[in-house]
Amino acid sequence: YSCPDSPGWTLAVPDQVRADIFLKELAGSEKTGEWPNLITLLLPNDHTSGLSPGSPTPRAFVADNDLALGRIVEAISKSRFWSSTCIFVIEDDPQSGYDHVDGHRSICLVISPYVRRKAIVSKFYNQTSVLHTMELMLGLPPMTQMDAMAPVMRECFTDKPDLTPYAAIPSNVPLDETNPARASLSDDALHWADECLAQPFDELDKADEDILNKAIWYSAKGFDAPYPAAFAGAHGKGLKALNLALSPNEHMDKDPD
Repeated sequence: YSCPDSPGWTLAVPDQVRADIFLKELAGSEKTGEWPNLITLLLPNDHTSGLSPGSPTPRAFVADNDLALGRIVEAISKSRFWSSTCIFVIEDDPQSGYDHVDGHRSICLVISPYVRRKAIVSKFYNQTSVLHTMELMLGLPPMTQMDAMAPVMRECFTDKPDLTPYAAIPSNVPLDETNPARASLSDDALHWADECLAQPFDELDKADEDILNKAIWYSAKGFDAPYPAAFAGAHGKGLKALNLALSPNEHMDKDPD
């Protein structure tokens, strides 16, 4: 059931290639009128490889990811399948990154003619909420008690469809922008380049999250910008306002520096 042309996990392949492969299959389905009820698609390049010399910059990686997703959504929204399609876009985890509510929190995009356009839904959902919502759409029973009890993402949807297609936004970041060569670096830039070079980016989620987060921060903000350690990991600073709380035995990440 897997696409034989899919490159799978590798940061060496642009997400544009993955988008091209998907769009080719979509074009074939347009001709036959047959499309799977469920499709999963991996677009991994927003993971980035930090400040690794010679690799795409973090912002180029993210721009590649954004553009690929936009192209895919545009094509689906202009296809014969749009009226009965819902797209969920979610990270596998937020990499213990920064968030004013909590480092566990991650963004989820829901795209469909039946979603509330330009709405921000702040109700508590989790990874299994996405799964549970999909199961209800497909008429499938829950697989475990975890997805059975997960809150359904009802607040994202409306009864009145809007079939207006999406237009992908061109990238304003060069997709071929790369980090400087190691020989040109010194001081902090050289230190974090070497830290990133030591990471196993050829394996899924094996890179040290703390090192990668800091490298991305310094790439975006500069080495003089203080790293916001208080907002990394499970800080839980914004949970009270949402009537949520950390478990008493939850591990609180601390900045190793």
